[in-house]
Amino acid sequence: MITLRRFGRSFGYCLTARSYSTPTSAATAKIIVPEGNGDRNKVQPNLTRTTAAGVNGATAGSKNPIVAAAFASLRNEESGREDSNTRGGASGDSKQDLQVDEMILKASTVAELLAVADVTKVNRKQALKIVSILAEWSSIKKVKLSDFESDSRFVELCGLLGRTGSQRMASSNRAAASKATELQGDDLQTVLGITANDEAAKLIAGLTLPQMIKVMSSLSIKKKRSIPLLRSLSFNIASNPGHLNLKECGDLLYAMACLNYRDVVLTGRICAELDRELTKNTDKIAPIVSVLTSLGMLRYRDGTVLDNLCGWIASHHELCKPSQLGSLLLSLATLNYEPISMDTIKAKLIANVSENDFIRSSDWLNTVWSLTVLNCVNGDQLSSVLNGEFFEKLQDARRGNLQPSMKMKLLNMAAVAKRVPGATESLLATHRTELFVPFEPSKEKRVLVTGMLDALKSLIPSESMVKISQTTTMGFTIDAECVLDKKCLPLPVDKEHEQGTRIALLVHDYHDMCQGPHVSLNGIQALNMRLLEQEGYTVLSIPYNEFSTSDKLLKRVEYLQKKFKSIVTSKQ
Repeated sequence: MITLRRFGRSFGYCLTARSYSTPTSAATAKIIVPEGNGDRNKVQPNLTRTTAAGVNGATAGSKNPIVAAAFASLRNEESGREDSNTRGGASGDSKQDLQVDEMILKASTVAELLAVADVTKVNRKQALKIVSILAEWSSIKKVKLSDFESDSRFVELCGLLGRTGSQRMASSNRAAASKATELQGDDLQTVLGITANDEAAKLIAGLTLPQMIKVMSSLSIKKKRSIPLLRSLSFNIASNPGHLNLKECGDLLYAMACLNYRDVVLTGRICAELDRELTKNTDKIAPIVSVLTSLGMLRYRDGTVLDNLCGWIASHHELCKPSQLGSLLLSLATLNYEPISMDTIKAKLIANVSENDFIRSSDWLNTVWSLTVLNCVNGDQLSSVLNGEFFEKLQDARRGNLQPSMKMKLLNMAAVAKRVPGATESLLATHRTELFVPFEPSKEKRVLVTGMLDALKSLIPSESMVKISQTTTMGFTIDAECVLDKKCLPLPVDKEHEQGTRIALLVHDYHDMCQGPHVSLNGIQALNMRLLEQEGYTVLSIPYNEFSTSDKLLKRVEYLQKKFKSIVTSKQ
């Protein structure tokens, strides 16, 4: 009994056979050129197919171990079928699987591996072994991807891994040449169908830069958030020496945004390429707006990149459509960033925009809200959205079901309208009950808020001195509220105190912050703080990167105490 073991990166298998009668010499490979309208070139060993009747003679005279094993497999299959009535059909299938596994183990070249699929039927597990071995050889530079990328047998193996159910059964039929041809032209899209993510990730190292970008875009289209595959793509794209053009930068950022996948190294590489590509661009505004939109979705705040992108748009303002201006403003508002070219954007673009420039009412709502966050909205713009007629347009477009985010934006703007000259607000008087919805924090934020309240109760134990979870008419909730005197002692929170400092505590988790080189609150939270300050509050922001529930209670209490003293001292 001889036992062979082979361990791959992510799989291992054991093969047991009674005897080995085949020699170990390697097969000689040659290129078979297709005739007429034949298939693509195949890398094949010198194999000759024969019928079951001539198996014994062919096996005895063959010096190629793959040929011998292949014919032995066919002989075992035939004998297994003949003996199935007395011993059962499972024995023949088991022997055939062992023979195929032996052929895969002994293969030392691309031609020998692919020949396994050419001379016998392979199952899904065996196809995964073949593809994994080829991927490993490619990653260690033993072979080149171009040696087998276009081979129909390799593409069909990948297709077998990517199909399930009835499709998988159909793919085992080698006569389906049309399907194989269709897969060949798909530029390694079959990688996306491999269910074993680790095995698919191995193939990434052998792809070209455009192919990797195409795979990333395909993942976003299919909503397939495979972390091993995304990490492999991010690493290989970030370390690839090739250059990214403007469209490729936009495609990568958009794919990452759609998949909610953030990679600091890859995003930094893309931003570095953007600076170089912007100087070459003279008339294409669409990819620039796409990049800005994706940066907003990712909440990635890089002041240098944003200044360069907005500066290009300001210099080519005649190319900017109203819808593109809306996307630009929404991204800047989300990132809470005012570029150095903002004055030019205001004069050349914002001054001329109106509701009639937008097809959808929701786009105009987002544009006016963005201007509100950026603190450059005027009374006419606010009045155009804060009325019952516009509210009914929104309801009709949404079939009477407004998103909570839309209601939040309307409440934000209604609060701002009180202090903007020329703004008239008639919405709350007629639709107050329809606008107010409960705002439920995420699980992570609830944990942070609970940790903050535990520390606050240690400082101010009396319930009459603290209010928690106060819903406002401005579109958000105050996590906690208290009043302190000059000596930093608490006062009753329900009464007015001329000498007291009214403090609103807001907890900010990861999703409330912008990431990147310039970490800060996002536009929503920055506007909330501004609205509270206009109402006479002193706002204490408690960000997740400064306040952790894993810290001991004493440390959290000291953190709040230090912040309170700083606020009271600055007021004096």
